[in-house]
Amino acid sequence: MTMSSRFTRRDLLQLGGFILGAWAFRDRCDWFVPEDRQYCELMPMEWLRDPIAFGRVTVGAINIFREPAYWTEIARQHYRDEILQIFEFIEGEKGPEHNPRWYRVAGGFAHSAYIQRVETHLNRPVYWVPDEGQLFEVTVPFTQAMRYTKIYGWVPVYRLYQNSVHWVTGVDEGPDGDVWYRITDDLLHLDYHAPAQHMRFVHPDELTPISPDVPFADKFVEVSLENQTLTAYEGDQVVMHTTVSTGLPSGEPLANGVPSVTPRGNFNIQVKMPVRHMGNGDLTDNIYAYELPGVPWVSFFHETGVGFHGTYWHDNFGREMSHGCVNMRMEEAKWLFRWLNPISEPHEWLRPGFGTPVWVY
Repeated sequence: MTMSSRFTRRDLLQLGGFILGAWAFRDRCDWFVPEDRQYCELMPMEWLRDPIAFGRVTVGAINIFREPAYWTEIARQHYRDEILQIFEFIEGEKGPEHNPRWYRVAGGFAHSAYIQRVETHLNRPVYWVPDEGQLFEVTVPFTQAMRYTKIYGWVPVYRLYQNSVHWVTGVDEGPDGDVWYRITDDLLHLDYHAPAQHMRFVHPDELTPISPDVPFADKFVEVSLENQTLTAYEGDQVVMHTTVSTGLPSGEPLANGVPSVTPRGNFNIQVKMPVRHMGNGDLTDNIYAYELPGVPWVSFFHETGVGFHGTYWHDNFGREMSHGCVNMRMEEAKWLFRWLNPISEPHEWLRPGFGTPVWVY
């Protein structure tokens, strides 16, 4: 497929579609933006040479504090989708208790709650996917998805974030003339595209079932709303225990009429989906809209659409954070997805069935 392009490679870069997770450092503080250089001059030289990680701001704004504590002076702010260089991990008594992790960044300290740790891995494109589609995972901090329209040509839609997973149904020429993957949105049932080098093929071996021979009655999951924990059992043996984030209590239901608090009771896994677009279902390029395409490793256990899933928009597990679902770390959600019944095949859009018992209390 060949489509006329209204976007140059420079246009796409300005949209944030190609984010590199490392910078070549120059003399002392040259790489800092002007407002940060005063802080740079106060930092030990070894911090400037070798950041140990990078993080993406996942909310509208976060505060940078003078010390790793919320009650200290605010030095500055960083904003949605800025990529921060992290020079030190700090975990101590200055809390909060459920998540005491802080990062030393330029000019001060940022709490980890709304920072997604990111890396950049570019991928060699594949040139064919099966008719039923193939799962791909984003491997850069974010990439800009584009949709082709007959009237306007290529227009931006969603930003797709690192570790989100998408159903690729074709390989086409993108707006910059390079290889882009065609993504079929499972909620809107329409297509948009993303650069192939920003997404990796999810090999079927990554999704082989875990403990498929354990008797059905011996697998079950407990979720403690008070402790914000999830525990998975095989008989009397604990095979996973971790912190999660369940639904935030609210005085009124959400716009869809569903309460935001995670329901209590005894349930069973009903449907498993390797990817689900969550949110309002609007086609938009507004990064502040409530749209979460590519939420991975979803295991629904309630008729209102409550389930377990991976989470790329916060790192604050151990505290209520969600609209009702049970937010999990990516790798833990993927493990649970593979472990839970019903057993699903790697190329399935969904797998319904009467599955593993879930007790929420």
